[in-house]
Amino acid sequence: MTITRRSLIKAGMAAGTALSMPSILRAQTSSDDARTVRMVMSDLTVYDPILSTADITSMHGLAIYDTLFALDSKRMPQPQMVANWKVSEDKKTYAFELRDGLGFHDGTPVTAADCVSSIRRWGHVDAGGKLIMERASDIAKTGEKTFTIALKEPLGILLDSLVEGLYLPIMRKKDADRSATEQVTSNIGSGPFKFNEALAKPGASFTYDRNENYVPRKEAPDGFAGGKVVKVDRAVWQVISDQQTSLAALQVGETDFVWSPPADLYPVIDSDPNLELHVLSKQGTTNCLRMNFLQPPFDNVKARQAMLHLIDQEAFLRVMYPDPRFTQTVTSIFGNNPLYSNDENTGWYKKGGDPERAKQLFQEAGYGGEKLLIFQTTDWPEASNASQLLADTLRKIGVNAELAPMSFGEFTTRRKNKGPVENGGWNIFISDYSGYNPVNTPFLLANGEQGWWGWPKNDEYEALRAKWADVETLEDRQALARKMQGKWWDFVGGVLLGRVVTPTAHRKVLTGLLEVSGGHGFPMWNMQKAS
Repeated sequence: MTITRRSLIKAGMAAGTALSMPSILRAQTSSDDARTVRMVMSDLTVYDPILSTADITSMHGLAIYDTLFALDSKRMPQPQMVANWKVSEDKKTYAFELRDGLGFHDGTPVTAADCVSSIRRWGHVDAGGKLIMERASDIAKTGEKTFTIALKEPLGILLDSLVEGLYLPIMRKKDADRSATEQVTSNIGSGPFKFNEALAKPGASFTYDRNENYVPRKEAPDGFAGGKVVKVDRAVWQVISDQQTSLAALQVGETDFVWSPPADLYPVIDSDPNLELHVLSKQGTTNCLRMNFLQPPFDNVKARQAMLHLIDQEAFLRVMYPDPRFTQTVTSIFGNNPLYSNDENTGWYKKGGDPERAKQLFQEAGYGGEKLLIFQTTDWPEASNASQLLADTLRKIGVNAELAPMSFGEFTTRRKNKGPVENGGWNIFISDYSGYNPVNTPFLLANGEQGWWGWPKNDEYEALRAKWADVETLEDRQALARKMQGKWWDFVGGVLLGRVVTPTAHRKVLTGLLEVSGGHGFPMWNMQKAS
């Protein structure tokens, strides 16, 4: 990356911040303690991973709760708490046996009853879990360490559903028996870390201690799967809201890791021989624009196809995420998922876009100069920049595009409006998505007004999507993914703006950080710090 004058100014500011950093931060840390890792994370406000989809809550869940199965680096489900499992000949009953050595932090053993209650609670919230609950005739323990999921009809993606979507934390039965809408606050799991309640300082720091009684699997760590071997005594999450202060703390060794460093400070990190930018989540997110199917002009498929030809992904990526190391164009609705990404029906893609073709398609759609309203979320800078570029790009082909600046909070309310623009409605907004399982990824639904904002509807696509739950082999599911994508690009359920992976920053003395493909944040086991 070229270091601009603005980057140099930022570097000077960061260095100045390091020198003037409050002494209280220095007093609270001990940079020579190799058994403690200090990590700048976002504030943890919800502890229960069933109640929140926030990555920080999922990471809290990963640390203190174990789970039945986990995704490996190839996004395949692997046993975690489960030792053995089998499927009946009619494929309607799954029998599971827990492995030895599982125990909660309070000293009680993990039992099948804990697992059954945890699955049921999770199943009221997660899309894949709801599908299991709909298909299940019973979920019951058959012994202290064994339980079954009995189905009314086969469900080929049952194991996938247990690991995709919302993290499935195995809790004590007395916690998991709570309503899925009532927060569990005990923070007692059976995972590789214990939550240190005494040292928790909401808004400031959270501490996780190694669970000395945890028995890891014998396999090598692989993504979220394999042996969860904790090689440090303690991990401390620091909440430092000022980004320059967090980077300064990293530079002088007051912290070891920054989860989300600002992109305009990447050059500062690159230039420091003690620091490293590191992409831990390889799946990343796909940026997209959503059109309102219920209102003109996008109730006409030709107008939606016009947007497909209009978009220059590289231009949008430049204004959203300027560092090309962490972005790429993408034409598959399944992103870069190594299992399902494909090139079916992607002949529309053209480097730089095709504005003349877009202009022609708008004319064929009967567009007559009506106002086209774009929501601009000003407190999400990347989306705000993309919205401005989108408006400018539309205006250049004669579309009367207008921006509606608003906070993200206002946006989440206004996007529900299904009416015309003159009644508070909308035509386009920018969003992103990271899941590629069409059962539980809202962007990939096309079920009309029962679906996600924009309300795309296509019965042929939905008939294909409905088959996803019952396809048994990976090869058949890959073939189905191609058919679904082919139909998606015919009716244009949404338009892609490119993919981004967001790097973390850490000191080079911190090693062993595990790379994952999607999922819920990243795991803290296996990391270690040189003295």
